[in-house]
Amino acid sequence: MIIPSIDLQSGKAVQLIGGKEFALDGGDPMAWAREFGIAGEIGVIDLDAALGTGNNRETILGILKDHRCRVGGGIRTIEDALFYLDHGALQVIIGTKATPEFCAQLPRERVMAALDTVYGEVVVDGWQTNTKKPIEERIAELRDHVGGFLVTFVEREGRMVTMDMDRCRALKELCGDVPLTVAGGLSTVEEVAELDAMGIDVQVGMALYTRKIDYIDCVLSPIKRRLPDQLWPTVVADQQGRSLGLVWSSEESVRLAAKERRGTYYSRSRQEIWRKGETSGAVQELLRIDLDCDRDALRFTVRQTGSGFCHHQTDSCWGDLGGLPALQSTLMARKQDAPVGSYSARLFNEEGLLESKLTEEAQELADAIGREHIIAEAADLIYFATAKLVQNDISLSEVEKELDRRSKKISRRGGDRKA
Repeated sequence: MIIPSIDLQSGKAVQLIGGKEFALDGGDPMAWAREFGIAGEIGVIDLDAALGTGNNRETILGILKDHRCRVGGGIRTIEDALFYLDHGALQVIIGTKATPEFCAQLPRERVMAALDTVYGEVVVDGWQTNTKKPIEERIAELRDHVGGFLVTFVEREGRMVTMDMDRCRALKELCGDVPLTVAGGLSTVEEVAELDAMGIDVQVGMALYTRKIDYIDCVLSPIKRRLPDQLWPTVVADQQGRSLGLVWSSEESVRLAAKERRGTYYSRSRQEIWRKGETSGAVQELLRIDLDCDRDALRFTVRQTGSGFCHHQTDSCWGDLGGLPALQSTLMARKQDAPVGSYSARLFNEEGLLESKLTEEAQELADAIGREHIIAEAADLIYFATAKLVQNDISLSEVEKELDRRSKKISRRGGDRKA
């Protein structure tokens, strides 16, 4: 897959040639993050930190808040690595300090070693110092201690002169089962698909910023390579990952969906583009596009509005969905239309009632004994906790996102009882 690169200097997205020659001011990095965040991961590189001229920490935290990112550039202490991991980075990219001893202090799957090479020799310190070590030696040294490699061909970086496919294939063999991402020189969409077929990701900057290649073209290139000139089965899922239905996508429909950020598909019965909700009002906000592991199907993650996904006005094509999202929907409806004097109206409007119930139910759950009793008290507490969210216009998916963020933390508090 393609990994768009956001390289940062002085708070701006930039592109350099060969790591030295300034070539392009891309402006607001958040705008690029929004464009690239629709599919896959983003590589965020702090050039100032790498060169020792400052850092872009606050900008990176802003990007991490809403996007799945690998973060690198100038991470030379365990404290810096933990800082980004604790703030939700999927992986930290370690360059100059990538040694077995350093990497062993971090979770292996969360560490990516950056091996920047000039004609096969590894360079460090922001590409300013040549170690004279061949990259093959460094891969062998680090392979058992990292969860991925990022290999940058510095002599090709920013020049869009095509990738050396034979070199990439040989490096992949050396990496074994450790994931490999390459960077430097990509110039065509076809190269993305060819590298993907080898099991290699490619981190791309200049070609995207100059619009020489199109991002959605790159995202779709693996499935186009496998299933050219066909419609692609597309599973539509909600924010909780629950399937709403199966539809079909064409290249044009996916482009429109990504551009408009809405559920847009291809209708086989009408032989035309179909924007979900145009007539029913049950529109979808498109949150994410994913390719499956075999590169022969898509998944659209959406925020569904209106009466539901199905034309039978149910949540999904398999009927209404239950669970916590259904509870949230019910409480949202009651908040808007609960009869005056009803318990729902009191719960949302009577000062202190909801807070009192939360305290009461939390204690009852803490005191509960026995399987059925615990289940019943947990259901009570979850009901009132969900009501608290709805009262404050907070969705369950926002809570899930926070839990996902916390799951990535490495540094942990003791969790002792409060006085």
